[in-house]
Amino acid sequence: MKTELATTLKRDTARILSELAADRDPVMITQHGLPAAYLVDVDTFEAIQAKIEVLEIIARGERALEEGRVVSHEAAKQRLARWLR
Repeated sequence: MKTELATTLKRDTARILSELAADRDPVMITQHGLPAAYLVDVDTFEAIQAKIEVLEIIARGERALEEGRVVSHEAAKQRLARWLR
Protein backbone atom coordinates (compact mmCIF):
# COMPACT_ATOMS: atom_id res chain seq x y z
CA MET A 1 0.00 0.00 0.00
CA LYS A 2 1.24 3.43 -0.91
CA THR A 3 1.25 6.35 1.49
CA GLU A 4 0.89 9.98 0.50
CA LEU A 5 0.74 13.19 2.47
CA ALA A 6 -2.48 15.20 2.36
CA THR A 7 -0.48 18.11 0.94
CA THR A 8 0.84 15.84 -1.84
CA LEU A 9 -2.73 14.80 -2.62
CA LYS A 10 -3.72 18.46 -2.97
CA ARG A 11 -0.71 19.24 -5.14
CA ASP A 12 -0.53 16.10 -7.26
CA THR A 13 -4.05 14.67 -7.38
CA ALA A 14 -3.98 13.76 -11.08
CA ARG A 15 -0.82 11.65 -10.72
CA ILE A 16 -2.07 9.87 -7.61
CA LEU A 17 -5.41 9.07 -9.22
CA SER A 18 -3.73 7.91 -12.41
CA GLU A 19 -1.48 5.52 -10.46
CA LEU A 20 -4.45 4.31 -8.44
CA ALA A 21 -6.38 3.53 -11.61
CA ALA A 22 -3.38 1.73 -13.11
CA ASP A 23 -2.33 -0.49 -10.22
CA ARG A 24 -5.49 -0.52 -8.04
CA ASP A 25 -3.28 -0.41 -4.95
CA PRO A 26 -5.00 1.57 -2.15
CA VAL A 27 -3.35 4.80 -1.05
CA MET A 28 -3.24 5.82 2.59
CA ILE A 29 -3.44 9.59 3.01
CA THR A 30 -1.70 10.93 6.10
CA GLN A 31 -2.18 14.23 7.81
CA HIS A 32 0.22 15.42 10.50
CA GLY A 33 1.87 12.00 10.37
CA LEU A 34 -1.32 10.08 11.11
CA PRO A 35 -3.57 8.06 8.78
CA ALA A 36 -6.47 10.28 7.69
CA ALA A 37 -8.10 8.44 4.77
CA TYR A 38 -7.72 5.69 2.21
CA LEU A 39 -8.16 6.11 -1.51
CA VAL A 40 -9.35 3.09 -3.46
CA ASP A 41 -10.41 2.72 -7.07
CA VAL A 42 -14.10 2.55 -7.89
CA ASP A 43 -14.15 -1.18 -8.74
CA THR A 44 -12.46 -2.08 -5.45
CA PHE A 45 -14.82 0.16 -3.48
CA GLU A 46 -17.89 -1.37 -5.13
CA ALA A 47 -16.57 -4.90 -4.52
CA ILE A 48 -16.03 -4.07 -0.85
CA GLN A 49 -19.57 -2.65 -0.60
CA ALA A 50 -21.00 -5.82 -2.17
CA LYS A 51 -19.08 -8.00 0.30
CA ILE A 52 -20.33 -5.90 3.21
CA GLU A 53 -23.93 -6.36 2.02
CA VAL A 54 -23.46 -10.15 1.91
CA LEU A 55 -21.91 -10.15 5.40
CA GLU A 56 -24.84 -8.10 6.73
CA ILE A 57 -27.29 -10.62 5.29
CA ILE A 58 -25.35 -13.47 6.91
CA ALA A 59 -25.31 -11.60 10.25
CA ARG A 60 -29.10 -11.12 10.06
CA GLY A 61 -29.51 -14.83 9.41
CA GLU A 62 -27.29 -15.71 12.35
CA ARG A 63 -29.28 -13.37 14.63
CA ALA A 64 -32.53 -14.95 13.46
CA LEU A 65 -31.10 -18.38 14.21
CA GLU A 66 -29.97 -17.30 17.70
CA GLU A 67 -33.41 -15.82 18.39
CA GLY A 68 -35.16 -18.97 17.20
CA ARG A 69 -36.81 -17.25 14.24
CA VAL A 70 -36.53 -20.24 11.93
CA VAL A 71 -38.83 -22.31 9.74
CA SER A 72 -38.60 -25.85 8.50
CA HIS A 73 -37.06 -26.64 5.14
CA GLU A 74 -40.48 -27.50 3.74
CA ALA A 75 -41.99 -24.20 4.94
CA ALA A 76 -39.07 -22.28 3.42
CA LYS A 77 -39.58 -24.04 0.08
CA GLN A 78 -43.28 -23.14 0.13
CA ARG A 79 -42.52 -19.48 0.85
CA LEU A 80 -39.96 -19.34 -1.93
CA ALA A 81 -42.34 -21.00 -4.36
CA ARG A 82 -44.87 -18.21 -3.73
CA TRP A 83 -42.22 -15.56 -4.50
CA LEU A 84 -41.13 -17.27 -7.71
CA ARG A 85 -44.60 -17.51 -9.25
